[in-house]
Amino acid sequence: MNDPIESQQLSLLDEFILMLLDEESGYFYQITAHKMNCAIIGAALAELSLLSRIDTDVESLLLLDPTETGNPSLDLILKEIVDEPVKHNAQYWIEKLFPHAETIIDLTLDNLVTCGILEHHEGDFWTVAPGKLYADADGDDEDASLGQFIRTRIGKDIFSDDIPHPRDIIIICLIETCDIFPLMFKLDKKAEERIELICRMDLIGRSMADAVEENINNPLLATSHLSKKIPRIPLHRLLFHPHARTGNLPALFADLTKQYGPVFEIAPPFSKPNIFISGPEVNRWVRRHGRKYLTSKSLFGDFEKVYGAVGILPALDGADHFRYRKTMTSAYSRGRLEEQLDLAYSKAREYMANWKVGESYSARDLCRKMINSQTSHLMMNVDTQDIMDDIIAYKERALTTHLLNILPKFMLKTPGMKRRAKAIGTLMERVQSVHTAAQRAGCPRNFVDDLLSLHANHPLLMPESNLNFAVSAIVLASMYLGDGFNFALYAMASQPELYGKIQSEADALFSNGDPVGKDFSPANMEITDRFISECFRVYPVVPMSMRAVVNTFTVEGYEIPRGVRVSIAQTAPHYMEDCFPDPFSFDIDRYLSPRNEHRNPGYAPYGLGPHTCLGTRWMTLHLAVNLLIIAHYFTLRVYPEDYKLGISAFPSMKPDKKLRFRIAEQRHELPI
Repeated sequence: MNDPIESQQLSLLDEFILMLLDEESGYFYQITAHKMNCAIIGAALAELSLLSRIDTDVESLLLLDPTETGNPSLDLILKEIVDEPVKHNAQYWIEKLFPHAETIIDLTLDNLVTCGILEHHEGDFWTVAPGKLYADADGDDEDASLGQFIRTRIGKDIFSDDIPHPRDIIIICLIETCDIFPLMFKLDKKAEERIELICRMDLIGRSMADAVEENINNPLLATSHLSKKIPRIPLHRLLFHPHARTGNLPALFADLTKQYGPVFEIAPPFSKPNIFISGPEVNRWVRRHGRKYLTSKSLFGDFEKVYGAVGILPALDGADHFRYRKTMTSAYSRGRLEEQLDLAYSKAREYMANWKVGESYSARDLCRKMINSQTSHLMMNVDTQDIMDDIIAYKERALTTHLLNILPKFMLKTPGMKRRAKAIGTLMERVQSVHTAAQRAGCPRNFVDDLLSLHANHPLLMPESNLNFAVSAIVLASMYLGDGFNFALYAMASQPELYGKIQSEADALFSNGDPVGKDFSPANMEITDRFISECFRVYPVVPMSMRAVVNTFTVEGYEIPRGVRVSIAQTAPHYMEDCFPDPFSFDIDRYLSPRNEHRNPGYAPYGLGPHTCLGTRWMTLHLAVNLLIIAHYFTLRVYPEDYKLGISAFPSMKPDKKLRFRIAEQRHELPI
C-alpha cells in the first residue's frame, strides 16, 4: 500500500488542477480560458494564504512572510507581491497576475507528472496515473486514482451535512465560480443549495471567489487593448522570396518571422488575409494551450463531405479525439510493426528485386511504391499498387480545393478526378473481401482489424460513413512516409560519407540474418537514428498546420480574434539560428549530448499538441528499416549528378519529379 494522500504533499493548486482534469478528454473540462486563468490565480493566492505568506479579505491582501515556499508556481506569484510597494486587494492581484496563469498551469502539470500522479500522453494529454492506493478521508484504504479520491472527497462535502475542510471549501468556491459543477456531478436543488451554503463558510474562500468572479466579469481582461498590430507582408515580397521559389516553406517562414515577428498576415489575391504564427515560443504555447482556443473541426467540413464522412480523426477535438487516439494507439504503434518485420522485409526485397545496376528510377515513384508495397499488406492485407496513384491524387486535389483553397472547388469534379475517386470504392471492396471473421482467424492483428473493432464497439466514434476515408488513409500514409523516405534517400545518396556509415550499421544488423525488433536499438543504429532526426528537421513533410480560432487569444503580444483561420508554421524554428545553429547545414551531431538541439520546442516535425502525429514511432522504425535494408543491398546515387534539390510544397512537401536515383552498385545478393 502506498502512503496516504497527505504524504504526497499536494498543494491546493495541485488539487484544484486535478479537480478540473477531465479524464474522458485527457485535458481540462471545457471552461473558457479566461475563466480558468482567473480561477488558477485565485487558487494560487488561496494556497499562499493557507501557508501564511499572505492574508486576504474582501478589502485587502497583505504580505505576511516573503519566504519562498519551494513551489515554483507559488513562488512566481509571491515574488510579484513582495516586489509591489503598494497594498492592493485580491481582485487587483488576480488582474495583475492573470498573464502568469498559463505558466502556472504548465509548472503544475509538469510537477504532477514528475511526482507520478499524472501520466503524460503523446499529443499533450494527461490522465491520473492508475493503480495507486490512497487513504480516504476516514483513514480507510480505497482502491481509486488520486483524481477520483479528490472528487469523491468533494462529492462527500456536497452530498452530506459534514463540515468541509477549509481547503475543500476554497476548491468548491472556485469551481462554483467557474460554473462547472454540473459537468462533474448530478446536482439536484438540495445539492445546489448546499454548494451555496459551503461557499459562505470560509472567509478566504469567499473573498477569493468574489475576486475571481469580479475579474471573470471584467471584459478588459478577456480582451487585450494593448496588443501589437499584426504586420501584413506584401504579396510581391512573398512571391519573389528565394525560399518560396525553391519550395522550402520552413526556411521561408523562418525568414519571414525574423523580418516581421512571430505573427504576420499574408493576403492572397481575392481572398481574406491568412494569419501565420511561428517561432519556438509559439510552438510551446500551441502545444500546451492551443486546444483552449483552436479547433480543426470547422475547417474540415467540406473536405469530409468529399468522402461522405463526419468526424474524421483530423477534424476531431476534445473527448472524442482523445478516445479515438487511446483506442487506436496499438494500431499505430512501433510494437505492431515489430511483430511483422518479416513481412516488411519480404515485401521490400520483392520490390527491390526489379532494380538493375546502372538504371535510374523516378525517386517519387520508387519511394512511395516501396512503402506502399509494405503498408498495404501490413495494415490491410491487400495489394494497392495499381490504385495508389489515383487515391493519392484524389486526396491531394481534395486538400487543395476544400482545405487550402488554392484551387476552385470544381477542380475536384473533373472527369479525371471522378475516375480517380472510384479507386476508393475498389479499395473498400478488396479490404472487405479479406476481412471476414473466418479469413482473419489466427492472423496477426492489423490496422483494419482495429478499425472495424472500433466501428463495432463505438459506431458513433467510427461510423460506417467514415470507413472509406479511414481505410484510404492507409494508402495516404504511404504518400507521407514515402515522401519522407524520398528526402532521406536523397540525403543519404548525396552524402557518400554518411551513406558509408549507415551501410556499416546495416551490414552489422543483417550479418546474421534478419534483425528482430529489439535489434533496432539506439546502440545498433546510432548513426541512422540521428540521420533520420536531421532529415525530419531539414525536410519536414508537413511543415505547417491550420486551425480555426474559436476563442480570442494573445500570443507573443499579438491578439488573434475568434473567427479567423490561423496557419501554425511549427517547423519554421527548424531554420532559426537560435534553435539550430547553422540551420542549412545537414549535421547529425545536433542530436548528441550536450547539444541535444531537438530537445527544445522548436523541433516539431510531427505537429503540435493534440493533433501530433499518432504514428511517429511506427513511422521512424519503418523509415529506418527501409533505409538500412537498401543500404545493405545497394548503393544509390542522385541522378542526374548535377541535380539540385527542388521541392514541391503543396499540399505537403516532397522532392520534385525531376529527382531520380541511379542504382550504382548491388552489394549483396537478394534472397530468393
